[in-house]
Amino acid sequence: MINKIEHLGIAVKNIEEANAIYKTLLGVAAYKTEQVASENVNTSFFKVGESKIELLEGTSPESAITKFIEKKGEGIHHIAFDVDDIEAEMEKLKKQGFTLLSDRPKQGADNKLICFVHPKSANGVLIELCQEIKKQG
Repeated sequence: MINKIEHLGIAVKNIEEANAIYKTLLGVAAYKTEQVASENVNTSFFKVGESKIELLEGTSPESAITKFIEKKGEGIHHIAFDVDDIEAEMEKLKKQGFTLLSDRPKQGADNKLICFVHPKSANGVLIELCQEIKKQG
């Protein structure tokens, strides 16, 4: 079950410049920055009430973010939804005819398991499912 909008992902060319812009705009600094090597991105997160903004900068020409910016320019890249059980949600969406971009959840930024729904399945919008990784012990 989808619980809430977890964050909006925004593709940026230069994360340091974008961090300064969003710090001024939102009145708070990023609470976390992180490199996700498997996705070839640098990320930073801003808290806005109960929601978050994630800035994403590609770190290589192969990065999905770099390719997105080359095609469409900077801007909103995806909407992420928080889920309790990402594998169950993925299975449900597959049965409902959605196309997923991976068969298994992957480790994402901000201590999350993630999976993306292809934009062609969701009216041109890239959807990300996010599940908090629970600490063991």
